[in-house]
Amino acid sequence: MGGFRIDPESIDGSSHILAELAGLLHEGRLDGDLATMARVPRSHPDVAREVLKFSAFADDQWRDLVALLGALAVKLKATGEEVVHIDNQIRDELEKFLAEGTYVSPEER
Repeated sequence: MGGFRIDPESIDGSSHILAELAGLLHEGRLDGDLATMARVPRSHPDVAREVLKFSAFADDQWRDLVALLGALAVKLKATGEEVVHIDNQIRDELEKFLAEGTYVSPEER
């Protein structure tokens, strides 16, 4: 049987991977000491200004990406839980149908 298939465990695993990726990005963010070392008088004022601009930009981009990954992880987790809920509902309805249903042959209709 072909078609669309959802694996809640895979969805949940993907949400954990996104959360782990956000954590790794936190560990690999721009080191503040590196930007501090590029300040005047250790470097030319133009270099210091550009390093400061870049570090502010990099920090802003890092925060946005971590927030996005966190939001995606939460949505994936909720989607996986919803799939399980829907599957359970369908299973319960099918079991009720099979338990309470009665077969009527075409001749008896």
